[in-house]
Amino acid sequence: MKRIEALEVLASLTSRHPVVVTCAATSRELASVKDSDNHLYLLDAMGLAGSVATGLALSVGPSVPKVVCVEGDGSLLMNPNVLPTGGYLAPGNLLLVLLDNGVYASTGALPTYSSRVDLEKLAAAAGWVTRSADTTSGLSAAFNELLAVREPAFLHARIEPGNAEGIEKLLIDPVAITGRFALWLREAGNAV
Repeated sequence: MKRIEALEVLASLTSRHPVVVTCAATSRELASVKDSDNHLYLLDAMGLAGSVATGLALSVGPSVPKVVCVEGDGSLLMNPNVLPTGGYLAPGNLLLVLLDNGVYASTGALPTYSSRVDLEKLAAAAGWVTRSADTTSGLSAAFNELLAVREPAFLHARIEPGNAEGIEKLLIDPVAITGRFALWLREAGNAV
């Protein structure tokens, strides 16, 4: 499964959820698939998607059924502390989707440590409910299964290395991204 294929699946499943998206190619590719007000793209903030999503899940509480974080293996390995922190704080409305391609795809495809560090086992040891997938149908099924979990949930999706071709830079002003996301979140919270 390619990252853009995984993002197409996730875009179809998350229209009712706030989505915190890691930086670089992942944000660009998701925006090319479906740019939406419920997406908070973290531009130039590698390693922080899980932390932002955890804080958001804790702050919105039960008014938002699931905060979804889309993270990459390289980014998660920059801040693996998010796993024990999330496991300890235990927001039941947090779902972290790890798109693991084994490389830093946005910076020349240098290998990450994910081939030797089992990030799913690390998440499980920290108190997350985990599932894994390596196909689009498996990703969809595991995602839907984890929506019902009332503990921090971690979906380890193995994807192929490489970036989608012809994807434009994400040139939206970060302040505008934050503003539209905050407005969507307020409206979604009132609707729930």
